[in-house]
Amino acid sequence: MAKKKEVVEEPLEKKLWKAADKLRKNIDAAEYKHVVLGLIFLKYISVSFEELYARLQSEMDEGADPEDREEYKAENVFYVPADARWAYLVSKAKDPKIGKYIDDAMDAIEKDNSILKGVLPKVFARQNLDPTSLGELIDLIGNSTLAQASTNSADLLGHVFEYFLGEFALAEGKKGGQFYTPRCVVELLVSMLEPYKGRVLDPCCGSGGMFVQSEKFVKEHQGRIDDISIYGQESNQTTWRLCKMNLAIRGIDASQVKWNNEGSFLNDAHQDLKVDYIIANPPFNVSDWGGDQLRKDARWKYGTPPTGSANFAWIQHFIYHLAPSGQAGFVLAKGALTSKTSGEGDIRKALIEAGLIDCIVNLPAKLFLNTQIPAALWFISRNRTNGSFRNRSKEVLFIDARNLGYLINRRTRELAPDDIAQISDTYHNWRNVDGKYEDVPGFCASVPIERVAELDYVLTPGRYVGLPDEEDDFNFEERFAELKAEFAEQIKEEQRLNTLILENLAKIKMEK
Repeated sequence: MAKKKEVVEEPLEKKLWKAADKLRKNIDAAEYKHVVLGLIFLKYISVSFEELYARLQSEMDEGADPEDREEYKAENVFYVPADARWAYLVSKAKDPKIGKYIDDAMDAIEKDNSILKGVLPKVFARQNLDPTSLGELIDLIGNSTLAQASTNSADLLGHVFEYFLGEFALAEGKKGGQFYTPRCVVELLVSMLEPYKGRVLDPCCGSGGMFVQSEKFVKEHQGRIDDISIYGQESNQTTWRLCKMNLAIRGIDASQVKWNNEGSFLNDAHQDLKVDYIIANPPFNVSDWGGDQLRKDARWKYGTPPTGSANFAWIQHFIYHLAPSGQAGFVLAKGALTSKTSGEGDIRKALIEAGLIDCIVNLPAKLFLNTQIPAALWFISRNRTNGSFRNRSKEVLFIDARNLGYLINRRTRELAPDDIAQISDTYHNWRNVDGKYEDVPGFCASVPIERVAELDYVLTPGRYVGLPDEEDDFNFEERFAELKAEFAEQIKEEQRLNTLILENLAKIKMEK
């Protein structure tokens, strides 16, 4: 009797995405994301509000007032006015003016919660958004999440929000990648830096994935969320709004995540800040970064970066903001590992000789949605002799991870949890005092700075890790005989196919 095939139920976020995407119809993903993510956010703050509202109602005999805004502020919960509550919007879901009701709700919430001022989308009354589809979307988001236990609903909505950010980035393709760093890359950066305690900065923070993952990491390792504080900056206002919502839905304090359209180089929002960790994915090879206005800037301690590329400006901006024992992990275009144009080689040499570069990880291709440019991770430490880790100040760890990961579609690759563990464990074993590290040919090598100098300060991991060891039992004669036999078979097959083609051609009668 044939075994019954086990049916694996699809996760809620995937089901929800498929249904929401079906309702998108002819609206661009770039526009539609604000509609869907705005509604998920609205649902989240309604859930949190309703839970506290019910508790305050039960405590009215003790003097609690469920309509007192201060009660909500004290519990770090957003106050939601009556006409903005989810139940009210559900009651209007079939109304042709539902879009206006939602826009008004967003306005009302911003007025009652100053931290959200200018953050929430008011795009729901647009003509290209079908009111019927919008009503169905409200029902979809409401029904899918209300079925969960109320104590988990906020966490669930945070997870759905994060999943949707990734899916919209995929749907948008190149442009979507500007606000979203692939989750596996963020997880790898955080797993390697281990930001348990202190200040975390991302001066090009996109939709806030670095912060979300840092908080997750602390929670998963039984740390105290209050032990880390976050600082960020973003030059794209639309992306900054997504970031503020993404953090709010997680209950993360986003008061120090700033926006200005000039960006971190020309208008550093945290000019005097020194942090314990920097985790970032700056835009690759940016040419219009304002470098011509900053030739004498105090941040360029290791050399003035060229006006035609911001790569080495970002590196020095990060170092400038690190505390004396601070660490940074960031993504850069692979070209920065070898470039010598416009003084970049001299800056890289100065960074290496100063003992700042801890580790370089060569990433697989196709990880990033917005570019096909190969990328690498850099890990920098201001003080590699501070006693917390093994003294590796005269060495650099190179990891070549180009062959890791798997394709999720023809143009996008992901790192699996095992890949992330393999890379981060290698790093920790190398730098931790009690770590057991060994070079692995083709994958990792701990290299003295003198050797890096011999290779002209090039930081490409492939130059140092070598090739993987071949299996000991490899037999050349045996393998040659196999290949020869295989080739003979292919020649036979070619002859057979040629004969077949000629026979078929002969059967074709040409009309006279």
